[in-house]
Amino acid sequence: MTSPNSPHPLYFRQLLAGRDFAVDNPVAAQMMNFAYLVGDADTRECLLVDPAWDVDSLVKLAQSDDLKVIGALGSHYHPDHLGGEMMGYSVEGARRLLELLPVKIHVQEKEVPWVKRVTGLADSDLAAHAGGDILKVGKIPIQFVHTPGHTEGSTCFLVGGDRLVAGDTLFVGSCGRVDLPGSDPEEMYRSLTQRLAKLPDDVTLYPGHDYGDSPTSTLGAQRLTNYAMKVPTLQLWLEMMGHA
Repeated sequence: MTSPNSPHPLYFRQLLAGRDFAVDNPVAAQMMNFAYLVGDADTRECLLVDPAWDVDSLVKLAQSDDLKVIGALGSHYHPDHLGGEMMGYSVEGARRLLELLPVKIHVQEKEVPWVKRVTGLADSDLAAHAGGDILKVGKIPIQFVHTPGHTEGSTCFLVGGDRLVAGDTLFVGSCGRVDLPGSDPEEMYRSLTQRLAKLPDDVTLYPGHDYGDSPTSTLGAQRLTNYAMKVPTLQLWLEMMGHA
C-alpha cells in the first residue's frame, strides 16, 4: 500500500468493486469498477478516487488503515464512478460520501454541470479544477491531467509523478467509449496520442475498470500494445470508432 521507491510517503490502494467493496452487489461486480485510496502515509490523510457503489465500505477500508478521508476525486460524471441513476439502477456515490463526511468532491471544471445533474450535488459540494492544477494530500502531489474524449471533463490524476489513475480515458489494452452523451472521438484521439504522450513510459497506469489482462500496466507497454494508442491518423481513428 505504501511505495518504498517513491520520494513521497505515498499511501495507495487499488480496490475492485465486487471483490474489495460492494461484495454483495452483482451489478457492481459486473461493472468491474476500480476505486482508489490515495494519500500520505505520514499525515494519515487520503482522498477517495471515484467513490461509488459502496461508499461506506470504501471509507471503512481507509479507516482500517488508520487513514482519514479528507476529500474525493471524480474522474468524470458517469454514475458508476460518482453515483446516480444508470439503466434504471440507482448507484450510491458522492452524495453518500457527503452524508458521512464534510468534504469536497474535486472535479475538472468542465465536468461540474454534468456532475451536478447526475449526482444532485450543489456547487458548494464541489471543487473545480483546470488541467495542470496540483492538489496536495500531505506531501503527495496529485496533478489534474485533462483528457477530454470519454466526457468533456474527463480527467486523469498523476499521483506522486509516477502513477496515472486514468478513469475511463485509458484501460489496459483499450480505451473508454466515445459514443455516449458528452463524448468526443476527436478529443479522445488527441488525449491518447498527444496529451498522454507528454508522460514518460515508466508511469504506471491504473485504469477505472478491470477490463484488461492485468489490473495495471505502464504507459510504455500500452504504447506498444494498446491499439487505442497506436492509431497513426485521426481519420483512421474516426473510421475505427464509426465516426468517419
